[in-house]
Amino acid sequence: NTGNLPAKLINGGVAGLVGVTCVFPIDLAKTRLQNQQGVQVYKGMLDCLAKTVRSEGYFGCYRGAAVNLTLVTPEKAIKLAANDVFRQKLSKDGKLPLWGEVLAGCGAGTCQVVVTTPMEMLKIQLQDAGRLAAQRPVPTSAQTAAPGPAPSLVAPSPARPAPPQRPSATGITLELLKTRGLAGLYRGAGATLMRDVPFSMIYFPLFANLNAVGRDCQGDVQSRAPFWQSFIAGCTAGSIAAVAVTPLDVIKTRLQTLQKGEGEDTYRGIVDCTRRIMRREGPSAFLKGATCRALVIAPLFGIAQGVYFLGVGETVLGLLG
Repeated sequence: NTGNLPAKLINGGVAGLVGVTCVFPIDLAKTRLQNQQGVQVYKGMLDCLAKTVRSEGYFGCYRGAAVNLTLVTPEKAIKLAANDVFRQKLSKDGKLPLWGEVLAGCGAGTCQVVVTTPMEMLKIQLQDAGRLAAQRPVPTSAQTAAPGPAPSLVAPSPARPAPPQRPSATGITLELLKTRGLAGLYRGAGATLMRDVPFSMIYFPLFANLNAVGRDCQGDVQSRAPFWQSFIAGCTAGSIAAVAVTPLDVIKTRLQTLQKGEGEDTYRGIVDCTRRIMRREGPSAFLKGATCRALVIAPLFGIAQGVYFLGVGETVLGLLG
């Protein structure tokens, strides 16, 4: 019943906020690991997180989180609500065949791209700034050693030379709109679609089936899965779907990264990006950040499904009504 839509939107939003807050540092590590080409600044996820905390402080792990938290609510809301609406439209007599589940997931993935592409575009620039800074440690230490007193003549606070280089979401957005128009914010939309549609086509049917295991139907109504089952089903389906589409995520991350490090490739499109990664880094490069992705997506969707099935939105609307 689509009359439930406001509650579903609240559930999606709450789930998104809680989930992103929990797993954002791992997502930051994923972006930085996927963008590494020649210079290996980080050896793996834990090394990346440790170096980030050391050089940028604990909150350095949350670079780009504001953009994500602002836009994840509409994104999750669109995705979860669209999937539900499509499932209702495609089911006959309360039953939905597997192709219907896949198609509903496909529709959900397509709808969310409107919000996902600009959100990820901005998030990636902010997340990757620290990696680019870490790639050029030698000149910075030399510069700071030699012309030490110079900045004090220009600015009253010489102790902080770094902040001006830090990009901000607003700055990046304005710059992109000025130089490339709205299309600039939607750079990599094709790659985002290529990643999100297969993800949703794998995730939603897999989740629905795992969530239905061991439940009996009374007439047309299926008994509600317990919270732990929804949570585990969300985690399992999320991690399987996440690892399955990691190669597409690597391509999307590379295409959406505007600032490249020394000697790093820039790409003309999906095919060019795929070809260059294959030639320069080999097939294993397409699985960069796969562990991070599984660790990000599993709890994200576990939490999402938990919130969804606990009926947080229904409770909120009940209190308001």
